[in-house]
Amino acid sequence: MAADSFLMGPHKRRPGRVLVAQDIPWRTRVRFLGGWLLTLVLCALILVAPLPLSGQVLLQVGDVARSDVMAPRGVTYVSDILIKQRQDLAASAVPAVYDAPQARIGRQQLTIAGQLLDFVGSVRSDSYGDAAAKAENLRSINSAKLSPEAINRILSMSNTAWDRAANEIQNVLEAAMRDEIRDNNLADERRKVASLVRLDLPDDDAAVVREIVQDLLVPNSFYNADKTDQLRQEARQRVEQVTTTIARNEVILRAGDIVAASDVEALDALGLRQATWGWQELRGALAFLFLLGVVFLYYLWKEKPVIWLARAESLLLALSLILFLLAARLVIPAHALLPYMFPYAALTMILSVMVGLDLALVTTGFFVLLVGWLTGGSLELMAYAFCAALVGALTLRRGERLGGYAWAAAYVAVAAVLVVGAFRLVSGELDPRGLAELTAAAVVNGLVTMTVTLLGVYLAGIVLGIITPLQLLDISRPTHPLLRQLLLKAPGTYHHTLLVSNMAERAAEAIGADGQLARVGAYYHDVGKTIRPYFFIENRDENLDPHARLDPYTSAQIIISHVTDGIELARKYRLPHRIIDFIPEHQGTLLVHYFYYQAVKAAGSAGRVDKAQFTYPGPRPQSRETAITMLADGVEATVRARHPASMEEMAQIIAESVQSRIDAGQLDECSLTLSDLHEIRRAFLDVLRGLHHPRITYPSDPVEELAPAAPAVAATALAETEAAHGEG
Repeated sequence: MAADSFLMGPHKRRPGRVLVAQDIPWRTRVRFLGGWLLTLVLCALILVAPLPLSGQVLLQVGDVARSDVMAPRGVTYVSDILIKQRQDLAASAVPAVYDAPQARIGRQQLTIAGQLLDFVGSVRSDSYGDAAAKAENLRSINSAKLSPEAINRILSMSNTAWDRAANEIQNVLEAAMRDEIRDNNLADERRKVASLVRLDLPDDDAAVVREIVQDLLVPNSFYNADKTDQLRQEARQRVEQVTTTIARNEVILRAGDIVAASDVEALDALGLRQATWGWQELRGALAFLFLLGVVFLYYLWKEKPVIWLARAESLLLALSLILFLLAARLVIPAHALLPYMFPYAALTMILSVMVGLDLALVTTGFFVLLVGWLTGGSLELMAYAFCAALVGALTLRRGERLGGYAWAAAYVAVAAVLVVGAFRLVSGELDPRGLAELTAAAVVNGLVTMTVTLLGVYLAGIVLGIITPLQLLDISRPTHPLLRQLLLKAPGTYHHTLLVSNMAERAAEAIGADGQLARVGAYYHDVGKTIRPYFFIENRDENLDPHARLDPYTSAQIIISHVTDGIELARKYRLPHRIIDFIPEHQGTLLVHYFYYQAVKAAGSAGRVDKAQFTYPGPRPQSRETAITMLADGVEATVRARHPASMEEMAQIIAESVQSRIDAGQLDECSLTLSDLHEIRRAFLDVLRGLHHPRITYPSDPVEELAPAAPAVAATALAETEAAHGEG
């Protein structure tokens, strides 16, 4: 049902101007934007907030599992935890990098050794110092901490022995400093000094050499952190991706297990874990939805401004998104087959029936992106949802026949099966059992989609008051109690109603309006005449005029009352509001001209007559369909009364009748354009051409030709007068 068919309210537009976004009042804009903002916030909460019935678990590393957790489906994923473990092993296998030994440090230590030996030699040769003073001087050496034994040996050595030991100290120190000495192997290098001392030295002298050289030995090769980090990073990068496969029904956690990081990773891969959420997660979801919402609002502003005015349709749009997203949030993340049974296409099909195919498809694109968010960007489920929705909506269209829903369900199932098969061929996963299960789920998806669509359309019509094609089909049956009453009590009106409905349907289809709505609405536009059928000319004998005994005021009120009577009957039989609108709007605020002129004639002056008592209560037509019915009603009655002799005369009558409604301002509050009015006149002419085509005049009995015809002429004149003024 196209949304512009439901445009209501006093938004005045002269014929010739269509609704544009700038026509929308500010209050309406603020109300719509507020409702849309609330919808986005609710959708964001649905995306991130933990839900109790989603089948997910709320576990963190270190928690204790309260029950067994099994994999609902098989999955293969890249394990970041295993990759990190292998990267750490590869990095730890790279040894620390040290710079080459620095000869400068060796020369520096040899210089220090020379200075130390010179000092020791001067102490030894000091003839004025006693042994205690010499020992104290040797203990003051900073570059080497000599033990008491070494000091005593040095002071007791002969000059020849000392010279030999001093020379050996230089040689051993030079040899040791030529090797690579690091901080971490300095102790080992000092232990090696003993093996470098000449074997022909006495043990005491060798001990002095070893002790001094060990004190002078320092690192000459240092750790290179930058080079080491570079090599370890290269080793990390060489580690390949590590995938982990979890089979269907495999136990991930048993009751009582302590949750490890690898368990959390597996739960996340399967969508089984409800992550904790806060402002950061909500902010991300709001940003994503706000971006989509702005694009969607821009589309509505440019292409569908009428939805801003249609409260029921805009509410349906918001509720559909929220309810389907909530259901998807409960079904998709933690289950294996349920995501393939979810009726994605039902959202599109419901909106296609209720608000139009183009808006339904745009909304579907919005919803499919949200499905992508829920599934972590699963291209398969996004394609599954979109293809099924597109095929279902294009097959169902307006949903005017119950069988169309069954065909749409079949096409949805076929599309779903094809998507599943295509992705299995691409991935190479041709597991017969898994493919059979997914195929069965796709077939079930078609049945569920049909059920949800029918239920959704029915509930939308009942709760939101939006009329549906199935409702129109049901109340258009001739067996409907009101139509039966119209046929039995007012057969002339019933015939007039059939003609008007055909004209209205043809004209509505010609301008792109809702032809089915116009036809069914026209069926009931004069149903109030069943209360007093013989007060209307099409239902009475030509020689009987009940108005002849009434004053113009009473007659006018009886004529006008068929509107209020019709509304009461329609409400009694629970007709949809959009059908009830046809009853008052097909007369608008027209004047009951015939009886008004009689009242003016009797009063002698128009100023003495209350014109309001001869005016229909209205309102004027608010939609294209009710406006078309008003025009068809007037044109049919006028053409029936005047009996045009040619198509040119009939076209002139149609044009005059339509123009009279325009001049009376009856089309000011609907969205008909001048181009629409041209197409409407052509459609009326096409329908009436077949009903009022010229006929051959056959020769009649000469006696009958001479018979007086005054009574018939008088009755025809009365019919022409009343029909031309709208009382018929």
